[in-house]
Amino acid sequence: MVSARRSFAGALPVAAMTRLSGVLAGNEGAAQYALEFGRDEFGTAYLQVHVEAPLALTCQRTLEPFVLPLTVDSRLGLIRNEREEAALPPGCEPLLVDEDGRLSPADVIEDELLLALPLVPVNPDSSLPPEVTGGGSQEPSPERTENPFAVLRELKKR
Repeated sequence: MVSARRSFAGALPVAAMTRLSGVLAGNEGAAQYALEFGRDEFGTAYLQVHVEAPLALTCQRTLEPFVLPLTVDSRLGLIRNEREEAALPPGCEPLLVDEDGRLSPADVIEDELLLALPLVPVNPDSSLPPEVTGGGSQEPSPERTENPFAVLRELKKR
């Protein structure tokens, strides 16, 4: 694929990606992808990955499901052993392939989506409930007239 500079595009159902589906709130929809194999000016084999997917996540602020439109654009340098990683150009992430040079495009797409997921998903349109922010019907606490550090001030004067 690298020598022929092949390109592939299509859609991969989210439900078909079992590892990704395990961390989502739902597995509806499909990931639109475009893959391009080639060699750069240094002769390094690469895989350019572009994926767009609407993923259903659980908001950690409200614990409600929401859809996060995720876009991944990355260039992966195809290497056969870890020593080759040092020769990759800047901005090129390593992708270790088998000795026979085969890889599964579906696995690469799933890996890139998993890596792009936020550690703590939060719906940008959400807000904290009033019980948490203290904006509820609680009465304001009476203000203290006595400073708790007044004793320290007196000790300092001595």
